[in-house]
Amino acid sequence: MIGRKEQAEFLLEAMPYIEKYQNKILVIKYGGNAMQSEELKHSVMRDLTLLQFVGIKVVLVHGGGPEISQTLSRMGIASRFVNGLRYTDEETAEVVRMVLAGKVNKSLVHMLGGLGAKAIGLCGIDGNMLICEKESEELGFVGKIVKVNTDVIVDCLNAGYLPVISTVGCDDVGGIYNVNADTAASAIAGALKAESLILMTDIRGLLEDKDDENSLIKKVYVSDIPSLIKQGIISGGMIPKINCCKEAIRRGVNRVFITDGRVDHSLLLELLSDEGMGTMFVKGD
Repeated sequence: MIGRKEQAEFLLEAMPYIEKYQNKILVIKYGGNAMQSEELKHSVMRDLTLLQFVGIKVVLVHGGGPEISQTLSRMGIASRFVNGLRYTDEETAEVVRMVLAGKVNKSLVHMLGGLGAKAIGLCGIDGNMLICEKESEELGFVGKIVKVNTDVIVDCLNAGYLPVISTVGCDDVGGIYNVNADTAASAIAGALKAESLILMTDIRGLLEDKDDENSLIKKVYVSDIPSLIKQGIISGGMIPKINCCKEAIRRGVNRVFITDGRVDHSLLLELLSDEGMGTMFVKGD
């Protein structure tokens, strides 16, 4: 437990950041293994509530892969992955919609409401928000976003709500698509011209040595990303995640952060402190 002096010092350090972000849009992606601890989930929802209280326009985009896998298992449906993405047939797409837009989404909205936030649950089907086509026949109904309609999100923000968005998309003929949460958050942040996008995950950030969590790279210019891939510093599952960071900045987001969702209050420490927590991606000098 930190003392009162440390609390006061943090508040003073946070003041210029609160001023910078006031009335600006922050998109936070939250999902996967970072959602597994109920205690940490409650902590993240408290952080989001505080950000809303100080006048920041917060948009929460969430996944829920473990919940989907558990539900499919209970239904006797095997989960299959192709290059890290869940193969999604029509039956699985319906389960994804049920779990993400129903159970997970409403649980987060309820938790935020209990903390005093003014939150509303949405999914990518609402207002034709995420218009998709198939990423590939090999993946089935995994959605490639072709258009983001932000009207319903902006209307909610202007009415003082914190939109909580599950990553289910649709096409023009009634098809339902499972959309990768990082991809969806990046596209939504870009379409909203958000001040920042924060990807909460289960690693500290980009590491110079993937086996050494003390080798955190604090700042990356997007122009350096190809070189970092070539050196093997960005590899495996980090490549699509960091490509989402690059795409968000290309679409007009000022800063993108990858931060550790396993750490209590990592969101506040990332946004409202000089030191930060994870890796920040920016356009350039």
